[in-house]
Amino acid sequence: MNEEPSWDVYRSFAAVLRERSLSAAARALGLTQPSVARHVAALEQAVGSALFVRSPRGLSPTDRALALRPHAEALVAAATALRRAGSGSPDMPEGVVRVSASQAVGVWHLPPILAALRRAHPRLAIELALSDSVDDLLQRQADVAVRMVEPAQQALVARRVGAVRLGFHAHRDYLARRGTPAAAADLRDHDLIGPDTETAFTRAAAARWLPGLDRAAFGLRTDSDAAHVAAIAAGFGIGICQTAVARRDPALVRVLPEALDVALPLWIVMHEDLRGGARYRTVFDALADGLAQVVAADRVITAPG
Repeated sequence: MNEEPSWDVYRSFAAVLRERSLSAAARALGLTQPSVARHVAALEQAVGSALFVRSPRGLSPTDRALALRPHAEALVAAATALRRAGSGSPDMPEGVVRVSASQAVGVWHLPPILAALRRAHPRLAIELALSDSVDDLLQRQADVAVRMVEPAQQALVARRVGAVRLGFHAHRDYLARRGTPAAAADLRDHDLIGPDTETAFTRAAAARWLPGLDRAAFGLRTDSDAAHVAAIAAGFGIGICQTAVARRDPALVRVLPEALDVALPLWIVMHEDLRGGARYRTVFDALADGLAQVVAADRVITAPG
């Protein structure tokens, strides 16, 4: 690069990468489309090559753009974290804290915890980012994270609060209509709910817990945990659900507990540099305490004999 581009150039570049469209990036940033186009052109001039090519799906990044992507995303994350850090006093539980969690944890477990946190500390504001990918806390993509895998990165403060369990569940009306499977092999005769996208994990899980069944066996396929559980509750068929979630609905019955009983660990994690900030400690402790209560209240749900 001959001249260092401005911050707006990198921000627009990251937005176009994310949105795959100049107009969508402009809307996300609150800018005009010509402004975003000028920013992208300025970065292309600085690096000396094209960063996007037009395709039927919009703008596709070139190899050079993909090489720049992690650096641009790190700049955006750092700038966003800088704004959050300046939003309140470091000595008081006030300001903005960004919390990252999986879809399942964020939908079913965090809302009451965050509601109680807000009542106790009304000057706290929470940004709740739900994703089943693991945000990079070292790059400040989030301040505090709830993870279901043990943190591998250094420079993190982590606390394990227990584990939530997964099992097969169905609505009692479905079981009354179709019968309760007595063994895993009986599942092939039932309406099953499973993932839409095949991954190495889902293939391994199916081989272990649904032997002899593949994607074609699922009568409903969805990658949304919320839709999966809603389908179970609607009586569509048999699916996998957290026992802590299923026990909130008396109509949901656990089936084949001996065939599927998986414990998913819950970890609360934040960057060690944030431990001195009152807002981050407050949120970290509230999540740890609240999720520990979820774990403590969980009980094994078994199918009726």
